[in-house]
Amino acid sequence: MAEHTSSSITIDAAPGDVMAVIADFARYPEWTGEVKEAEVLATDADGRAEKVRLLLDAGAIKDDHTLAYTWKGTDEVSWTLDKSQMLRQLDGSYRLAPVDGGKRTEVTYQLTVDVKIPMLGMIKRKAEKVIIDRALAGLKKRVESV
Repeated sequence: MAEHTSSSITIDAAPGDVMAVIADFARYPEWTGEVKEAEVLATDADGRAEKVRLLLDAGAIKDDHTLAYTWKGTDEVSWTLDKSQMLRQLDGSYRLAPVDGGKRTEVTYQLTVDVKIPMLGMIKRKAEKVIIDRALAGLKKRVESV
């Protein structure tokens, strides 16, 4: 079983506001350093993205891939790799938990990356950590500035 990396951050906004930013894929290039393009390919009955094509440039990991999303209520979204040029696995999730009576939100981001080319586990985990840390910092900045 592949190892995963996770990290958490607290954002000064309600969970619904945080999830609205997470669900707005078209704006990912504005606040995530790694996502250069994002295109929703399919949506579910509620209008939430089910398949999203992302052009990723995360230093050691560059790829044009498609992710399949699963929404669990209003406080969790997870994804699995659907298609990729370079990646064997890119599975992750955002879990939101209200803090201070819902005025703030703890966001936990979990990610598992596996590439098709040989790469040391240590380098993969470092890449996961970089992706997670930048995504959480970007998410916090984006949500708190809206």
